[in-house]
Amino acid sequence: MSVGWEISAAVVAAMSFVLTRILIPVLQNRSLIDIPNERSSHVEPTPRGGGWAIVIPVLGVMIYNTATGVWTPVGWAVIFGVMLLALVSWVDDVRTLGVKIRLLAQLISVALVLLSSPIIEFDSLSTFLNYALLMFVVLAWIWFINLYNFMDGIDGITGVQTITVCIGIAAVYRVTGGADIDEVALPLTLAAATAGFLCWNWSPARIFLGDVGSVFLGYIVGWLLLQLALSGQWAAAIILPMYYLADATITLCRRIIRREKFWKAHKEHFYQRAHQAGLSHANVSLRILVGNIALVGIALYSVQGSSWGAIMISVCVTGGVLFALSPRQRAS
Repeated sequence: MSVGWEISAAVVAAMSFVLTRILIPVLQNRSLIDIPNERSSHVEPTPRGGGWAIVIPVLGVMIYNTATGVWTPVGWAVIFGVMLLALVSWVDDVRTLGVKIRLLAQLISVALVLLSSPIIEFDSLSTFLNYALLMFVVLAWIWFINLYNFMDGIDGITGVQTITVCIGIAAVYRVTGGADIDEVALPLTLAAATAGFLCWNWSPARIFLGDVGSVFLGYIVGWLLLQLALSGQWAAAIILPMYYLADATITLCRRIIRREKFWKAHKEHFYQRAHQAGLSHANVSLRILVGNIALVGIALYSVQGSSWGAIMISVCVTGGVLFALSPRQRAS
């Protein structure tokens, strides 16, 4: 890489910080404001769409590294997916789009990368099991994009999640000897851009990501985790995002069992219930941060030790985080 990732990350963090500050009055003047309602966790009208401050610098780094041959050819497919999802999500921020349009854009963005990727050998997909596995990857990635959007409901939570997961991905690659742009530099660049935004999104938030930010982060983090799994570190790829996976999936299953309209906005995630029970946005995000730091350590252990043993430990840690956010636990 011609430009060291340390310099790239520092520049991206500064750009994200400045762009976020610029976007606050711009979005306010365009009346792109989240007005608090019965499903909101915030009490003050707050501009949304600040995710552009992360998308623009990270996309710039991705284009530069792909155009100069530093990144792999599949980079163009990821870049196209990023731009498609950013534009569709931005329109959704400005004027609400239907679920079908959003899912179609996600399907196109995911399928394009998998069709373009040298890691997917379609000649070998001669059995039902292999096709089923490919379909599982598509559905899992789309679910990850949406759960990232669902979980972005209080100040700082998605910033904390993205930074810790990305640092964890880079750490696992470092331990296993990886040093390529799409292994170490990209997740650290994404973490840096998110940190610049988080300075303005920490409680009390002055700006929100909006769909343009949360969908972008879900897409890129999902791609990075898929790469990590396909490199052989499948346990670490499951462990690092486990809190988001658990909170979103358990909540979805609960709503389906109760025959509720699970696709509608709600306030039933563990982190939302914790806030309703009296914890501040910062307190909730800090509890998740502590759990995520532990998950990073367990992911690194999975590289050296038993993968299944590490997963079992991570399940216990994630359960502890969910318990720490439980209203009944705090009320006792």
